[in-house]
Amino acid sequence: MENRYYACLTIGLFLSSLPSVSIYLSADVKKSTNDRLATVYHFKNVDNPIQPIPQKIDIDKQWVLLGKALFNSTLLSKDNTISCASCHVINTGGDDGFPVSVGINSKVGVRNSPTVLNATFNFRQFWDGRANSLLEQISGPIHNPVEMGSSWPEVIAKLSKDSYFNQTFNDLSSDGITIENILLAIVTYEESLITPNAAIDQYLLGNTAALTQQQIRGLKLFTEYGCTTCHQGINIGGNIYQKLGRINDIPEKLTQDLGKYEVTKNQEDRFVFKVPSLRNVAQTAPYFHNGSVTTLNEAVTIMANSQLGRQLSEAEVEDIVALLQSFSSKEIELE
Repeated sequence: MENRYYACLTIGLFLSSLPSVSIYLSADVKKSTNDRLATVYHFKNVDNPIQPIPQKIDIDKQWVLLGKALFNSTLLSKDNTISCASCHVINTGGDDGFPVSVGINSKVGVRNSPTVLNATFNFRQFWDGRANSLLEQISGPIHNPVEMGSSWPEVIAKLSKDSYFNQTFNDLSSDGITIENILLAIVTYEESLITPNAAIDQYLLGNTAALTQQQIRGLKLFTEYGCTTCHQGINIGGNIYQKLGRINDIPEKLTQDLGKYEVTKNQEDRFVFKVPSLRNVAQTAPYFHNGSVTTLNEAVTIMANSQLGRQLSEAEVEDIVALLQSFSSKEIELE
């Protein structure tokens, strides 16, 4: 069965909730929200906890190209040194490969950069889930003094002086360069960053030769041992919160960050994080929220013990790691 999913964006509603942003918007609903074609994903459901990424997407390619240019532009940062792509390198897994990221003036963050690939399918953004959508997430890094350290007036002023951005925004929208259109363009680009046709997806869609025998053993363990309790769905994760150390204590190096508690201050949220997607996980080392774990073997061992209460044999770890390799694929090529 094929399902169609519309990536609807409530941009005006979101922006009006931010006092620092809403002053730049008129009271009327911006026409630009209707100028872009809505993104449509064509899903195929299978009888498995893990679901394949859609192989077909309908998306506004002109807005994708504009969003890609913005994503790669250092004009979004205060000192013109940092872009979205600085921390999210698309062709190497969608992250930056460091334990934590570095922003303007060499300021160091406190959390590992999550992959932007397939992030459109996450139910929340950031490790602590503090952003409800990609749309809401974008403003965070731009304003964060440790990341881009900029502001919307500064960004708009710089983009307006750039001939490409000035012309392209005005070509695509009668409103030209606005906060709303900047967000819309970047989100549209990020909606295009999906990685279908991984070996696991091919296997789920009927190609039994797509996985090796070791990966099939790993899939059996992954399912029977309960990994799919948290790592399931289209993103093989990314759709629920879970406490790190659910059954057994986590290693000391993972205890310095209290997760969702840092946002809510609720005791029950201590060490609660958004379950990360395992899509392309073999390309996104180091692992966990602080990037303190360098290998998949160690990550699997820690998770089995702390979350499932299982001490895996070396062979079991190797089989599951082999399965994790099958979760990788390249980004979709738009037709």
